[in-house]
Amino acid sequence: MSTIPSRVLEPVPNPHPDREYEVEIESPEFTALCPVTGQPDFATITFKYIPGPYIVELKSLKLYLWSFRDEGHFHEDVTNTILKDFVEFIKPRKLQVTGKFNVRGGIYTTVRAEYEEGQ
Repeated sequence: MSTIPSRVLEPVPNPHPDREYEVEIESPEFTALCPVTGQPDFATITFKYIPGPYIVELKSLKLYLWSFRDEGHFHEDVTNTILKDFVEFIKPRKLQVTGKFNVRGGIYTTVRAEYEEGQ
């Protein structure tokens, strides 16, 4: 597998598709640029999902998250983009993506985006 940042998430067949179980993944080193100032924004991105037919391959997730580091995104936009892409590639039954952005100008921002199959 490549070590170049990529917008592709690799699905892996769910080893227990007959059960509902929750997977939580935390990435404490997410970085993107502020689209207004060009300064880096740092965040912890947390995924909580109930797998459908697939689980996510973790290295592909790491490379996916790295792909944002040189791009300008508002916190709300990047969190929702991550949710949309995860749903497209991994097809979870349920997903919550939380972006907890570090303090900037004395303000912390936490953005939660959710998806549920069939809604």
